[in-house]
Amino acid sequence: MSRLWNNYRYLILRRFVQIGMLVLFFGANAWGWKILEGNLSSSLLFGIIPMSDPYATVQMIAAGAVVATDLLIGVAVVTLFYFFIGGRAFCSWVCPVNMVTDSADYLRRVFDIDRAQKMKQPITRNARYWILGLSLIVSAFMGIAAFEFVSPISMMHRGLVFGMGFGWAAVAMIFLFDLLVLKNGWCGHVCPLGGFYSLLGKFSFIRVHHLEENCTLCMKCKVVCPEKQVLHMIGKESLPVLSGECTNCARCIEVCDDDALRFSIRDFIQNKKMGE
Repeated sequence: MSRLWNNYRYLILRRFVQIGMLVLFFGANAWGWKILEGNLSSSLLFGIIPMSDPYATVQMIAAGAVVATDLLIGVAVVTLFYFFIGGRAFCSWVCPVNMVTDSADYLRRVFDIDRAQKMKQPITRNARYWILGLSLIVSAFMGIAAFEFVSPISMMHRGLVFGMGFGWAAVAMIFLFDLLVLKNGWCGHVCPLGGFYSLLGKFSFIRVHHLEENCTLCMKCKVVCPEKQVLHMIGKESLPVLSGECTNCARCIEVCDDDALRFSIRDFIQNKKMGE
């Protein structure tokens, strides 16, 4: 039991948070709970604190909508939270689609699909930023929040809380895309919401930190990391992961038997060493 916890403690915590939030949203809809009401785009915590998706709000502004004060307050609350915690923590700790893409990634490793395919990646990781920009342009021209209109994240979340409907089709497409076409395809290459939080995550305080002196170059961390390009310092030098594309999922920390990866406050370890 102790070994299981050590190897999967952050994964267990992430699933607890993701499923727990879905239960709270569902409870608000089905039984009138006042803990967490609404959806991932706009919600109310304890009936008092507004929370709003900043990316959805930016789309609304681009579409020409007049944004209410409580919506702006909700944007400020969410932005500040992810600014301190880590922008893409949303992707691995909150987003329900993460459970689907993690399942596809696990099956890719079990069946060694990466080696079987042996082909060049059809999409670059920068595609999500182009889609992000395009979504704002389309929002401005069409007068709607473009990505929110077709977002599989919103479809899955609303489906689990209010009734799935055609949301299953979007979930199935993402699962098959990640499983058969492109490793970490949706979250790592396509999703503009992940791209948006990547930009915000560049300034966050909580970071994964690599200790080069402990590293034995087993590379287990890169096998499980959904954004392995952020671990460029592995085995080379002691550095925090400063890229906003890190999701703070902590899978790299769990699989590292050398204690070469851990969470830290940004620059704290480096500054401490400089002061010694």
